[in-house]
Amino acid sequence: MLENLKKALKIKEIRKRLWYTFFMLIVVRLGCQIPIPFVNKSSISEIMSNFANDNFSFFSAITGGSLEKMSIFALNITPYITASIIIQLLTIAIPKLDELQKDGEEGRKKLAEITRYLTVGLALIESTAMIIGFANMKMFDTTAVAYGDMHAIRKWGVIVTGILAMTAGSAVLMWIGEQITEKGVGNGISIVLTINIISGMPSDIANLFTNFVFKEGMSIGGRILAGIIIIGVVVGIVVLVVILQDAIRKIAVQMSQKVQGRRQIGGQQSNIPLKVNTAGVIPIIFASSLLQFPVVIASFVGKGEAEWTHYLSQSYWCDPSQIKYSIGFIVYLVLIVFFAYFYTSITFNPREVAKNLNDRGGFIPGIRSGKPTVDYLTKILNYIILIGAVGLIIVSIIPILASGVFGAKVGFGGTSIIIIVGVIIETIQSVRSMVSERNYSTVKGIF
Repeated sequence: MLENLKKALKIKEIRKRLWYTFFMLIVVRLGCQIPIPFVNKSSISEIMSNFANDNFSFFSAITGGSLEKMSIFALNITPYITASIIIQLLTIAIPKLDELQKDGEEGRKKLAEITRYLTVGLALIESTAMIIGFANMKMFDTTAVAYGDMHAIRKWGVIVTGILAMTAGSAVLMWIGEQITEKGVGNGISIVLTINIISGMPSDIANLFTNFVFKEGMSIGGRILAGIIIIGVVVGIVVLVVILQDAIRKIAVQMSQKVQGRRQIGGQQSNIPLKVNTAGVIPIIFASSLLQFPVVIASFVGKGEAEWTHYLSQSYWCDPSQIKYSIGFIVYLVLIVFFAYFYTSITFNPREVAKNLNDRGGFIPGIRSGKPTVDYLTKILNYIILIGAVGLIIVSIIPILASGVFGAKVGFGGTSIIIIVGVIIETIQSVRSMVSERNYSTVKGIF
């Protein structure tokens, strides 16, 4: 890794891309500190304290804490992520979108354009709901405000200003992500998401050590043991995520030989790589969002403390003194497995893979072409999806168990670590490929 970074820094073009990415991320973090106009600063901490608990911890993490500050980037890139997922799901239901997805570069550009429009639409809807909800909680100064001789800006003006600022902030972040992809390194949207999560991790880790290592009355041995356990758990989760992200099941493929003139072509051995964690972090995001959505709505309408919300709130799960609320935890695990199978089924089609394999003259040794190949791929896929789902469950429940049993509340969890590790691996591979491409171009130019 360090060797690749040294090689990359020696190449001017890659060095410029790295610096461009770095400065754009600084812009992102600065934007997360700029508040929306007319925010009543005295009421922010009181109202936004709800976002410090586990119900909103993941949303807080992926927005880099900008939501608690009610900054212009409060929505961050969540509308873009939601829009991208919706477009992927709609490609199954709408043949026209499916055709665009298969139509090469031009089709992908059109899908990206549709995703942008949908992102702005979702940002407008979300910002409208949030601004009106927070305005009803007295977060904004909606009384008449005057600047010198200017006319008073009344409640509706304050609300419209907040909606436009929040929507524009989300659109700007989408643009920044696309610019990083084009002029920087790696996937810009993923990198913006990752830097937001990383920004909150130091304070969360500091809180863990404050509450469990430097707790008053603890012996030196107890402090050391607590520190070792915390570090061991974090390192263990990271190692498990790395293994889960890199795990691949390779299905051997044999290409048929063809006679062309006097030569025989084909006959090569290849493989179909199937990722164990095919769906990535999507199942956890879907499951969390589905359970937390009613809680968010209840909070906005002043019913956030109703008992039924406790069943859907991670902060009440796995607590030995309130074990009945862990029913929601069981539902959460079932949803992760369900969405792992559901999402993989719409992104990997065994029937289509078998058809493409047959068209290219390939086959799986020992398996006949056609339906037997489809059945074989489906069987293998179901097997590895289950393994991936179990891996996701293990990673996601560790922070929940730590919170419920030991009261170790942190803003980041297994989901955040999966995102961070996945994006870091993807970015390193991107830099490595740019270095290899540069070296290849140099050698080609010599000869």
